[in-house]
Amino acid sequence: MEPYARGRQLLTDQPGLAIVAVAALLLVGDLLAKLLGDGLTAARFGGFVWDGLVIGLLIGLAGIGLSLTYSILGFANFAHGDYISWGAFSGWAVASLLAGIDRYAAGGLLLIGAGDGPAPGDVGVSITNTPLSIVAGLVVAVGFTVGVSLLIDRAVYRPIRDADGITLLIASIGVAFALRYLIVFFFYSGRQGVTDISRVPSYDIGGVVINAHELTIVVIALVLMIGVHLLLQRSKLGKAMRAMADNRDLAQVTGIPVEGVIRTTWILGGGLAGAAGYLVVLTQGTIAYDLGWLLLLLIFAAVIMGGIGSVYGAIVGGLVIGLASRLSLIWLTGDLSSFAEPVAFGLMIFVLLFRPEGIFGGVSTA
Repeated sequence: MEPYARGRQLLTDQPGLAIVAVAALLLVGDLLAKLLGDGLTAARFGGFVWDGLVIGLLIGLAGIGLSLTYSILGFANFAHGDYISWGAFSGWAVASLLAGIDRYAAGGLLLIGAGDGPAPGDVGVSITNTPLSIVAGLVVAVGFTVGVSLLIDRAVYRPIRDADGITLLIASIGVAFALRYLIVFFFYSGRQGVTDISRVPSYDIGGVVINAHELTIVVIALVLMIGVHLLLQRSKLGKAMRAMADNRDLAQVTGIPVEGVIRTTWILGGGLAGAAGYLVVLTQGTIAYDLGWLLLLLIFAAVIMGGIGSVYGAIVGGLVIGLASRLSLIWLTGDLSSFAEPVAFGLMIFVLLFRPEGIFGGVSTA
């Protein structure tokens, strides 16, 4: 009787939970009916799940840096999205240059798809055709974004580090606009193709079509996430970062090098943001100056849903957002497919209604 009493008390205190539970059961029941009937094939369902995982891993990867910044530095960095954009542009400029330097002029390759330069299909940048250029582009994307984040910290955030969170947040918005329009100044303002997705080989696995770029994204994202986990949990630096997240003043008193931890936070956050931006372009094939800005809301949604400040929360939140946005297409067909992303935000609101601190909760790097 005790579990029954607890359940009844929970429903009495939070009647909305019953509504959500009933809605979830109806959706699951309808999904099973579609799978068992003719409304949805297992291969199509698997395709939605795979696409959701790819998107979720990219959002989670980008969200790690945002969570680290918040937990250790105490402010929401709105320039994080533009770090993603700079990672994408710097990495793909180098990847295109290396892939076609023996056939085309360097200027046209750096601005691939713009003006009189070669078309993406002519250069043929892909993980199967030009693997070394893809790897080199990823390395440059990470390194360049790390440099940008350290430079911005030194020039903007460090002088006002002791200010309140609102001051830092407003400063980050200014940084975001500056970085975004610097991309327009050096590159271009439209959306351009950089890699020919149609030429990327695909594999049929149980009816689910997976291309080589998606496999590359999943492998790289998982390796980077495991690396962050090992750093936070197994290294002395990781323990110092967790201590800073818990209590900065106490960490400073106990001899933890605060500036060193802050510098490492920007290196990790900037590097992962650059990698995420580069990998987003790898899967969608096009690039735009507002790429990171458009992703920022989804990243914030993932971080908040997972528990702002929690690295693992950012990863789980990203996966939930990615899966929700893709699986919702089972019901949102035709013109309604544009509501896929709002569904993900609606799910975030539902989670916060019943668990305001997020899935993992608390401000912690772990």
